[in-house]
Amino acid sequence: MSKKQILLVNDMVGHSKVGMGAMLPVLSYYGHPTFNLPTALVSNELNYGKFSIMDTTDYIRETLPVWKQLGFGFDAICTGLMFSDEQARLVARYCHEQSLAGTIVFVDPIMGDGGSLYNGITMKQVELMREMVSVADLTFPNYTEAAYLTGQPYMTGGVSWDEACRLLDHIRAIGAKSVLITSCLVDGQTSVVGYNHYNGEYFRLEYDEIPGQFHGTGDLFSAVLIGHLLDEEPLKDSTRVAMDVVYRLIYRNKDLADKNRGILVEQFLDEL
Repeated sequence: MSKKQILLVNDMVGHSKVGMGAMLPVLSYYGHPTFNLPTALVSNELNYGKFSIMDTTDYIRETLPVWKQLGFGFDAICTGLMFSDEQARLVARYCHEQSLAGTIVFVDPIMGDGGSLYNGITMKQVELMREMVSVADLTFPNYTEAAYLTGQPYMTGGVSWDEACRLLDHIRAIGAKSVLITSCLVDGQTSVVGYNHYNGEYFRLEYDEIPGQFHGTGDLFSAVLIGHLLDEEPLKDSTRVAMDVVYRLIYRNKDLADKNRGILVEQFLDEL
């Protein structure tokens, strides 16, 4: 099976193994040629409280026409955090143009968790993420991000299966074809719920949660998921594999003193 070329459009974090820095080793390990277009250079994980961010909108504005002139194309694009209106428009338009040539567009709407937006993330970026989700073949917000994207209330006690399906439909109404919602408490059980537009199936996959907040695990989930999807494995099966890999990675790193630093995934590639 020939490997697929993928472009990651996300922030590059200097100190912490999150964002693009967490995804690149995984996708490279799976053998997919992986390229990058940074949306910002970030000093460290935002939860340290102090950080520096360099917005790279100017770089993106100048880079995409060069790539077009050179005839560069990708089998898949995965987008993450956006930092300006122009950046979101440029990337969304590029994703749309590439999709017309058969490129698969994955959107990870990185914004928050636990009912709140991440430190440094604003409602403006929620609007930018809606624009990105509108061009997605597959988007995979966590439950917090799904609530912000759709304007639905965040239910601390979780949701029913019917409510989860309606939330999936609200995200589909934004424009995404297939949808996953991670970290979702459904009928009292932590789950990933999904809708696959290829067969019209709604599905739910349960898992046991390891206590604690581990930064970068959402990026690892995305990378494992995409790696298996690009090998033409079904969405539900790929989701289960990604869930299990992330669980094992968290378990092996559950005693890390500094969880803001992320999991040094290169040391645990045997789990993939």
